[in-house]
Amino acid sequence: MLAYIKGTLEMKMTGYVVIDVGGLGYKVFMTDSGIENLGNIGETVKVHTYYKVREDDVSIFGFNTLEELKMFELLISVSGVGAKTAITMLSACEPTQFAIAIISEDVNTLKQIPGIGAKSAQRIILELKDKIKKEQQIQELTRASKTTAKTKLEITIENNEKIDEAIAALQVLGYNKKEIEKAFAKIECGELSTEDLIRKGLSILGK
Repeated sequence: MLAYIKGTLEMKMTGYVVIDVGGLGYKVFMTDSGIENLGNIGETVKVHTYYKVREDDVSIFGFNTLEELKMFELLISVSGVGAKTAITMLSACEPTQFAIAIISEDVNTLKQIPGIGAKSAQRIILELKDKIKKEQQIQELTRASKTTAKTKLEITIENNEKIDEAIAALQVLGYNKKEIEKAFAKIECGELSTEDLIRKGLSILGK
């Protein structure tokens, strides 16, 4: 499994790039915006990767950030969503917008993505929200088995709807609740919007 590829950017083509690593040229499929933001020909670049292996296909998909990779992995875990559809969705929707659409059950936002109809949007929301609920149930059972008192941060989180929404959105992107709470402990959350909380959380979690 390839976690990332770091090497010299040799080519930028429509839908993919070629990165030279020790004399081997890796063809990496990316979104158009990902290719544009990657760097210039001849520069050393690094992309986070998803290595797809099928009987008739071996492909590498590349992403500029871990958030994009996490979103891609979540999307292809949804029944009926393949790699090409996931790449199209990444091109049309930032991870933050996508996460907010999921937690707010915003079908209309997802329908604006090419190739996604009402039924597909509803299925994506249903399956990903179910995954969040399952993770929360596991964490609640784990927490219930301990007798430690709640911290000030936990109480604040329970009483703040914006923070709850931001936590749920970051869980959509693949982060667990415990690491999200640690990230929010470093942020002055008071006057921030849900979207700002998500962005600041991502900036810390992505390090």
